[in-house]
Amino acid sequence: MTYDVTVIGSGPGGYIAAIRCAQLGLKTAIIEKYNSLGGTCLNVGCIPSKALLDSSEHYHNAAHTFKTHGIDLNDLKVNLPQMISRKREVVKQTCDGVAFLMKKNKIDTYYGLGSFVDKNTIKITPTKNQGEEASVKQIQTNKTIIATGSKPIILPSVPYDKQRIITSTEALELKEIPKHLIIIGGGVIGMEIGSVYGRLGSKVTVIEFLDSLIPTMDKTMGKELQKVLAKLGFDFYFKHKVIGASVNGEEVTVSAENSNGETITFKGDYCLLSIGRKPYTEGLGLENAGIKLDNRGKIEVDAHLETNVKGVYAIGDVIKGAMLAHKAEEEGVLVAEQIAGQKPHINYLLIPNVVYTWPEVAGVGYTEDELKTSGRKYKTGSFPFKALGRARASMDLDGTVKVLADAATDEILGVHIIGPRAADMIAEAVVAMEYRASAEDIARMSHAHPTFTEAFKEACLVATGNRALNM
Repeated sequence: MTYDVTVIGSGPGGYIAAIRCAQLGLKTAIIEKYNSLGGTCLNVGCIPSKALLDSSEHYHNAAHTFKTHGIDLNDLKVNLPQMISRKREVVKQTCDGVAFLMKKNKIDTYYGLGSFVDKNTIKITPTKNQGEEASVKQIQTNKTIIATGSKPIILPSVPYDKQRIITSTEALELKEIPKHLIIIGGGVIGMEIGSVYGRLGSKVTVIEFLDSLIPTMDKTMGKELQKVLAKLGFDFYFKHKVIGASVNGEEVTVSAENSNGETITFKGDYCLLSIGRKPYTEGLGLENAGIKLDNRGKIEVDAHLETNVKGVYAIGDVIKGAMLAHKAEEEGVLVAEQIAGQKPHINYLLIPNVVYTWPEVAGVGYTEDELKTSGRKYKTGSFPFKALGRARASMDLDGTVKVLADAATDEILGVHIIGPRAADMIAEAVVAMEYRASAEDIARMSHAHPTFTEAFKEACLVATGNRALNM
C-alpha cells in the first residue's frame, strides 16, 4: 500500500496531523505501537490525570467546604476503585472517539511498532499486545510525520520498580491511597498527581533540585502554588539533589543532598518520579533514513518542522520546545497544511502553559524573569481573586492575575494566572496577545459581573496606572 502521508504515533499531535492531512485530500495512514489510539496524553497522561483531579476535588470539597455551603454529609469516604474505574471509562470514551475520527476521515490505522526501512518505506512490527496472529507489514509513503511523543525520565540512582517507586503512569492505577507519597520533582506532573492524593488524605513530600515549584513558569505562580499546596499538608524541600533510593517491603527510603552538602533521608510508602520527560525514539530506525538527533536526543527540525531528510517531518515531544499536547496539535496542523501547499504559521510565544491543580495555574507570553534578562522595560499589574464577588461566592479565594505590559507601548507581553478556572481564563489573554492588544484595551472591555475574568480586567487596570476599581 502506498500513502501520501504516514503518521507514526497517534497522540494529540499525530492524530490531529492525520485528520488535517485527510481533510486536505491526502491519502493518509497512522501507526500506533499500542492497541489504543491517543498516545500518552489520552491513555496515561492529560485525560486520566484530569479525571482523577476532578474526582479528588469533589471529595475534598465535600469534606471541607460543603458544610459551609449548608450541605451536611455523614460517613463520607473515598471509593478509590470506583475513582479509577471512572477514570478508565473516561479514557476509553476519549480513545474510542479518536478511533471513530480515523474511520470518519478514511484514515488507515495500523497497530504495531512503526520503523523506517528507508525514508519512503515503513515497516510495522506487531508487539506482544497485538497477538501472535499479527504479521509484519510494509507500506510505502511519500511523506512521513514522526509524532511518537515522550516518556518519563528515570534517575539512574532510583530503582524504578513500578510498584513502590513509580511514574505518573503507575500513579494513575494505584490500588490504595498512599500514606506518605514522596515526589521527586516540583514540576507540573508531580504537583497534579500530588494534588490528587493529597486531597484524598496522603501526606505529600516534594523534593526539588531547583529553588521553586513549576520552575518553567513565572516565579510568582510557583510561590503562590506553594502556599496553596502547603494548606493541603505538602512539605517542600528545595535545592535538594536526590542521590539514591531503596525499597524494603512497603517502605521507600529516598536520600537527598541539601545545599549545604548534608544528606537528608525521607521515608514513605510510595515515591513518584516526576523530573521530566524525554523524547521517545527507540525502535524507529531513524538511522535507516539518516534522520539526525540533537545532543539531547530530540529530532532536529528546521523552521518548517522538516528533518534533515526531505519529506520526513517531526512534531510534538520528540522535537524542541515545550512538551504540551496543544503545542503538538498546532504543529500537526502546520505540517499537514505545508505538505498540502499552504503557508501556515505558529507563534510559539503564545502557546499557553497550564497546571491543573486547584486553583489552576496558567501562563502565556514572557515571564517577568525573561523580561528582566532581556532588558526590556515593562510594567506590572496584579489583582487577587479574593477581591472578586464571584470568588467569594464560590469560596475560591486563593490566587492572583499578573499582567506584564511594555512600559512604553502598553502592549501586553505576558499574562500569568493562578486561580479558579485559570486554564479557561488564559484563552482571553492568548486572543488579546495574538492581536497585540494593550493593557488599556482589556481594561476598557466590558467583562460580565460577577465572573472570575474580571480579575484580568482589574489587573490590566492596575498595569495602566493603578486604576483598579474593586481593590
